[in-house]
Amino acid sequence: MDFTPASGTITMFSTTWCGYCARLKSQLDKVGIAYTEVNIEEVEGTAELVERINGGNQTVPTVLFPDGSSATNPSLAEVTSRLA
Repeated sequence: MDFTPASGTITMFSTTWCGYCARLKSQLDKVGIAYTEVNIEEVEGTAELVERINGGNQTVPTVLFPDGSSATNPSLAEVTSRLA
């Protein structure tokens, strides 16, 4: 499955209990950046994808950008900059 987001948006891999994920979602909502949230505990194969991106760790939030690059626990400033 391809999780690469459309231009100007991100895909965020998260869990329901992740405080860093909740903070980033709140910040994204506040500034109007669109995102698709994928819960790695509910969507088959995504925990493994996050592990591959993060050197064997299931670290969330892991964000995918339209250019195919990723970031682990990025700040709002980093997300904004990389979408510009």
